[in-house]
Amino acid sequence: MAHASEPTSTIDPEEAARFGAMAADWWDPKGSSAMLHKLNPVRLKYIREQIDHHWETDETGLKPLAGRSAADVGCGAGLLAEPLARLGARVTGIDAAAENIAVAREHALGQGLEIDYRTGGAEALEGRFDLVTSLEVIEHVADPAAFVGALAAAVAEDGLLILSTPARTMWSKLLLVDLAEGLGRIPRGTHDWNRFVAPDELRAMVAAAGLEVVDVTGLGFSLTRGFTLGEDLSLNYLLTAKRVPK
Repeated sequence: MAHASEPTSTIDPEEAARFGAMAADWWDPKGSSAMLHKLNPVRLKYIREQIDHHWETDETGLKPLAGRSAADVGCGAGLLAEPLARLGARVTGIDAAAENIAVAREHALGQGLEIDYRTGGAEALEGRFDLVTSLEVIEHVADPAAFVGALAAAVAEDGLLILSTPARTMWSKLLLVDLAEGLGRIPRGTHDWNRFVAPDELRAMVAAAGLEVVDVTGLGFSLTRGFTLGEDLSLNYLLTAKRVPK
C-alpha cells in the first residue's frame, strides 16, 4: 500500500482507514454502504450511455466493453468493478484500503469474475486503459489535482475518464452531511463538506491534466423517484472526459 509520506501519493491515510473499517458489510445493501447501492444503478446508466456514445456501440448489446480495458480507482469492495467486468471489460480495481481489496477479491471469486484488484492509490495504475472511472473518491484524497493528473495519465488514446463527486453547495451540505449522516443513512464522518469539489473546479483540473470534458450531468435526489440524472449539479454530478487529440 502506498504511504502518505511518499511525495507522489494522493492517499489520505485517515480516509483509507475509515473506509477500510466498512469493508466487511460493503456488499450489504442495508449496511454502511447502503447509499452507494442506491446510487449504483443510476451511475451505471450514465456510464453505459457514455460508453455507447463515445464508441458508438450497440446500446442493446450486453458486452459493450468487450476487448477493452477498464480501471476503477477507489473501487471499494467492487460495486462498480464487477458490473464493468460483466460489460466485457478486463478490469483493474485499485483501493487505498487493503481491507476493501480483500473483500473485493473474495466477492469476485464467488461471482466467477476475474478482476485484477490491487492496494494503492491512483499512482499504482500501470499502463493505460480504455476506461478509467473514479466515483465518489476525489473528495477523499490528499491532493485532488494530482489525483486527477494520475487518472488522466492512465487514459488511453480514444479512452474515457468518468468521475463523480458531490458538489460543494449548501444543498449538498444539508442533504449529505446534516441529514444523511445525522440520521444515520451514511456513517458519521464520511464526508467533509469543505473537501467537496465544485463542477468548475473539477473541469479545470481535468483540462489541466490534458483531457477534454465532453459531458457533465447532475445526479439529484427526489423523494418520489430516488436518485436521478439531470441538469441540476447542486447535489452531485458525473463528469466524462476524453483525451485531447494531438
